[in-house]
Amino acid sequence: MTVFDEVRLPKGDEGWVLCFQWGRYDYGDGEFQRGYRFIWRRPDGSLQPARGQARIPTIADIETLIGMARDAGWGDHDGDAEGHGASA
Repeated sequence: MTVFDEVRLPKGDEGWVLCFQWGRYDYGDGEFQRGYRFIWRRPDGSLQPARGQARIPTIADIETLIGMARDAGWGDHDGDAEGHGASA
């Protein structure tokens, strides 16, 4: 995935951060789609992919991250309308 935008919500005292991202999913055959994802960052800042899923502790966390994305000006994209097809 190519990440265009990201907001971060620190969780707990151990340094884990829940992220909400907007970007382009690039598939190996030259096809792509735009969309959102939630993903965790480890205390060292690296991403923690979890078999395509991110455990989200509360609905409030989801609402906070989406609100942060909207406040930053990128939280209302429509990945289906904004682009998919073959990479240029």
